Amino acid sequence: MDARSRRSGLRFSLASALLLLEFSSALVQVHVGQTSMIAVEGRHIVLPVWYTSDSKEPPVVNWLFERAPSKRVQILKYFAGSSQVEDPQFKDRIQFVYPMPSTNVSVSINLTREEDSGLYECLVNVAHDSGSGGTNIGVVNLTVLVPPSIPTCQIQGRALIGGNITLRCHSSSGKPAPQYTWKRGELTTQVFFPPAQDTAKGTLTLTNLTYKMSGIYVCTSSNQVSSSKCNVTLEVTSAVSTAVIVGAVVGSFLGLFLIVALGVLFCFYRQRKKEARDDLANEIKEDASAPRTPAWARKPPSDTVSKNGTLSSVSSNPDLRPYLGKPPSDTASIITAGSTLAYRPYTNQRNVVRMPTPSMSSQPQGQYLSPQNGNHYHPSTSTLGQAKGAVSQLPGPDTLSPATVTPSNLARMGAVPVMVPAQSQAGSLV
Repeated sequence: MDARSRRSGLRFSLASALLLLEFSSALVQVHVGQTSMIAVEGRHIVLPVWYTSDSKEPPVVNWLFERAPSKRVQILKYFAGSSQVEDPQFKDRIQFVYPMPSTNVSVSINLTREEDSGLYECLVNVAHDSGSGGTNIGVVNLTVLVPPSIPTCQIQGRALIGGNITLRCHSSSGKPAPQYTWKRGELTTQVFFPPAQDTAKGTLTLTNLTYKMSGIYVCTSSNQVSSSKCNVTLEVTSAVSTAVIVGAVVGSFLGLFLIVALGVLFCFYRQRKKEARDDLANEIKEDASAPRTPAWARKPPSDTVSKNGTLSSVSSNPDLRPYLGKPPSDTASIITAGSTLAYRPYTNQRNVVRMPTPSMSSQPQGQYLSPQNGNHYHPSTSTLGQAKGAVSQLPGPDTLSPATVTPSNLARMGAVPVMVPAQSQAGSLV
């Protein structure tokens, strides 16, 4: 009995062990190479995950991303021989590292972003095999770090002797939040410490400024990823010099404005002057009145010769003058000259000849008779009257021939040339 019982118990134990071994080998087991990972923004990262199973069937793999607490979304899936990206955030950026199907279900994320930080879960199921107790799920925590952006440096306050100023430095992005440090100079470094420097806010306070504090101040913004720098130049001045600089700048602008204004006014004046000159040239002008005729020119023609005064060689003495004998040449000259003035002496002794004088029209003139046989005699009163009547009957200037009045004839008679000023059309003398 005992031997039979022992053999039966051994058989049952062996069957149970084989059953347990078969059941345990059928479980899917997911393994994670690193549960917490750090990536840098703009680079790529691999999330290492694989599974083990005795089944030869292809797996069904799902990658999930926990965007917010208790809010998971499916981002990548492999089923029935094809892979598919399910979330637009990871489109064209996430993929399996190895060709599927494969027991290595690791994924690669390219061009990582700050919003990619979070929990990633990998769920694996195999046909005719299953996992219990969560052995078919792998979890990876990803943190994406952001390098600090190039900071901006500025000075708050006026850098005057004895005053206070604050230097500020700030980066618009960075994860984790960057720390700021200030240093003076690029060659010789001067380090600042709290409370003058605030590494979290990026401020540096300088008090009781002096000329020696002028120089270049450099700020460094850094975190676990990288660092960036900026600098600012501090120039400590006095209030007087600042006022002088401001006055010089304002004066320069005012001077430039005045120069431009004067130039514009000068051009405007020249233009107006030119327009006025053109308008004056285009005006219709009236002709000036003709010069008036002198009073003596309006008298009878008998007085014209005496008023002109061209025979100034003839004496105006009213007394009678004897006629002197002349050689034939002289007599001819006198006769020729007299002919130019319409004077023609008679060969008769009764011919009375009067010499024209400037006052011929108003006074009695000297009379003489043509000599007879070279003897001179004084005529009687009646004879003078007859001669006077004869002279009054002489032809007027309108009977003179212009061709006989020549400069040579006038010169023989002793005429003096007189220059009479001419008058322009406007009445002015030329």
